[in-house]
Amino acid sequence: MDNPKLNKAKELMVMGLLGSMTLGLAPFFPEPHIIGKVKWILGGAVGMKPIDWFDTLMHGAPFLLLIYAIVNYFLIKGKS
Repeated sequence: MDNPKLNKAKELMVMGLLGSMTLGLAPFFPEPHIIGKVKWILGGAVGMKPIDWFDTLMHGAPFLLLIYAIVNYFLIKGKS
């Protein structure tokens, strides 16, 4: 029998994965934007302005969605 909650969780994982691979990593060259932002933050975030923090949040949001979706999927699957 199909579990509708499990199907919804799978859809959310796919959406998070697609978002992470597109918006999360864009622009792809010379390095993914989010990687540069994380390096900047790990280096002390010297010179970061509010727009840089917002940009980090926007590029990081798909990864947060993906993490949430994966955890949610396994919690639902564990209850089944």
